[in-house]
Amino acid sequence: MLEANAQVESWKNTISGVRKQIGKVIVGQEEIVEQLLWCVFAGGHALLEGIPGLGKTMLVRTIADTLDLSFSRIQFTPDLMPSDITGTNVIRFGPQGSTDTVFQPGPVFSSIVLADEINRATPKTQSAMLEAMQEQTVTVGGETHRLPQPFFVLATQNPLENEGTYPLPEAQLDRFLLKIHVSYPSPDELKEIVRRTTSSSQPTADKLASASELLEIRQAAKEVLLADDVLDYGVRLLMMTHPEETSAPDSVRKYLRFGSGPRGIQSIVSVAKVRAISKGRMHVSTGDIAAVAVPALRHRLFLNFEGQALGVSTDSLIEDILSSLEGARR
Repeated sequence: MLEANAQVESWKNTISGVRKQIGKVIVGQEEIVEQLLWCVFAGGHALLEGIPGLGKTMLVRTIADTLDLSFSRIQFTPDLMPSDITGTNVIRFGPQGSTDTVFQPGPVFSSIVLADEINRATPKTQSAMLEAMQEQTVTVGGETHRLPQPFFVLATQNPLENEGTYPLPEAQLDRFLLKIHVSYPSPDELKEIVRRTTSSSQPTADKLASASELLEIRQAAKEVLLADDVLDYGVRLLMMTHPEETSAPDSVRKYLRFGSGPRGIQSIVSVAKVRAISKGRMHVSTGDIAAVAVPALRHRLFLNFEGQALGVSTDSLIEDILSSLEGARR
C-alpha cells in the first residue's frame, strides 16, 4: 500500500514539475496549461482557440521541450495539400540506372504536431488529419505507416477571422479530446510578458520527463478507480446536454439543437482520471467530472438557430447543467 501511494505521489510530482517548468516560459495561463497537460497525459488531442499573439505556439513548443518529445509545426493554408502533411512516395535512383520508390515522411511524423490555424486548410487537407488523429497511422500508396508514440495533435484556430477559413466538420471536432479557450492576459501578466520577451536573456524550460514516463502515467490513468455513482453523475451530465431530455435545464431545451454523443462521456472520464492522478488520488470524484466538463463538451454541443442568433455560449449551458446537477444532489 505504501509503495502504491509513493508511486501515485511520484506521478503527481511529475505532472506538477512539468507545469512549473512551463511556467518558467509561459506567463500566467495556469488554467490553459493545466487543461493542456490533462489532454497530453490522457493521450488525446487538443484544439486551442484564441486570438493571435497569445503564446499558443510557444506553449505547445515548451510542452514538447519539457517532455523531451519531437516537435513539428504545420502552418495550414488554403493551398496546403494532404501529401504536404502525411508525406509521399518518391523515386530513388540506384546504381546502373535502377529505380525504386521510398516513403518520405511528412511533418505529421512527430510526437507533438502543432496544426497552426487548422481551419484555414481546405476540407480535403483537413481530412488528411483524421486517420492520423484517430488511428495514429498514415496510409500512402496502399501502405500503412505507424506514427511515433506518444502522438498528439495540438491544433489552433483564430475565432475572429472567418474569411478564407473552412470550419472544422463535426466528425473532426469530435476527435479532439478537449477544446481549450486561450484567454487574454491580465495587466500584470502583460507587464511580465514584456519584461521576459524584451530582455537579453530568454527563459527556457528544462527537460523534466520522458516519453516513457508520459506513457507510464497514461497507462496508470486507465487503472484509476471509477465508482458507479461517479459514473452515474457523468452520464446524467451527458444526457442533460440533449434538448429532448426532460431533466435538462430550460436553457438547454431552448437553445440546443443536438447534445454530445458517447465520445463526450469517454473524454470526460479519461481526462478526469488524469486530473485525479495530478491531485494524488487513484479514484475519480464528482469534482473531477465537473472540473473537466466544460473543455470536454464545449465543442460537442450544437446550438439551434435561436441560440446562434442570440450568441449563446455552450460554456454557459454546461454551467447551467452542472448547477442543476449540484442542486439535485442537495
